[in-house]
Amino acid sequence: IKGIVAASPEMLAICRTIEKVAPTDVTTLITGETGTGKELLARALHDRSPRSEKPFAAINCAAIPENLLESELFGFEKGSFTGATQAKKGKIESANGGTLFLDEIGDMPMALQAKLLRFLQERVVDRVGSVNPIPVDVRVVCATHRNVQELVDQGEFREDLYYRIAEITLNVPALRERNGDALVIARSLLKRLGTDMDRPNLCFAEDAVQAINGYHWPGNVREMINKIKRAIIMADGKRVSADDLQLEQSDDDHTNQLNLRQVREKAERGAIVQALQNTGFNMSRASRLLGVTRPTLYNLTDKYRIETSTPVSTS
Repeated sequence: IKGIVAASPEMLAICRTIEKVAPTDVTTLITGETGTGKELLARALHDRSPRSEKPFAAINCAAIPENLLESELFGFEKGSFTGATQAKKGKIESANGGTLFLDEIGDMPMALQAKLLRFLQERVVDRVGSVNPIPVDVRVVCATHRNVQELVDQGEFREDLYYRIAEITLNVPALRERNGDALVIARSLLKRLGTDMDRPNLCFAEDAVQAINGYHWPGNVREMINKIKRAIIMADGKRVSADDLQLEQSDDDHTNQLNLRQVREKAERGAIVQALQNTGFNMSRASRLLGVTRPTLYNLTDKYRIETSTPVSTS
């Protein structure tokens, strides 16, 4: 899927779901921490749908003041309020035929939730200051970093709206929960950003690889982009070091994460080697035995430097 870099089973499952959901018009809710790439997934749903040639209109419900959000979403008629010198379409109308992406839907004020619910039920827009409903044909994708079920329980989000926007829910795991993805994404970013910043052909030194794998990534991919941009600027020569990345963590955290990572990687490497040996080093059969795709298995054998044509030792 365009723009999505992943090798972990968790994200590959998300990608498979997108491929199935994209051709439909079901309203989709994408949840996950800030910086996990929710808008990227929303665009993937749009790009792989029959609506891909039509507009993709995005609005951040948390970034616009409550008194302006209604007119931004639904539009307004001339003279409907002070300063409304001419009529204007809202984001919903602008997305007609395409996809409307409502980011941070969990922060939408209760008063607007009722109006959004009516739109989702009736598929008509009521501009501010108008009594004439306007039919609109859009696919709606929503996203939030908040737990919407908790908001419903606390009375901060309408339960009926929640069920309307969550016909399909995609729960995007945090980067720290995506086994092996941190290094794969970091290398992809280093290649792309290095080219954009006129520093191509950079690579990570071994201490940088260990730092990337051991870091918690609280800001997810968004934080990684910032760290790698800095590293590209600060790197001497062609190798990016751990010092260039400046991934701060306590010594205790680093030791614990490193030990856990070593245990996991030793088990993963051993399983891959055993599968290869049991299948006579047939990558297709080994991938089926392990329950992963062939591209994932190739990525893992590269990661652990496992020879794929002759027997190897697990020691």
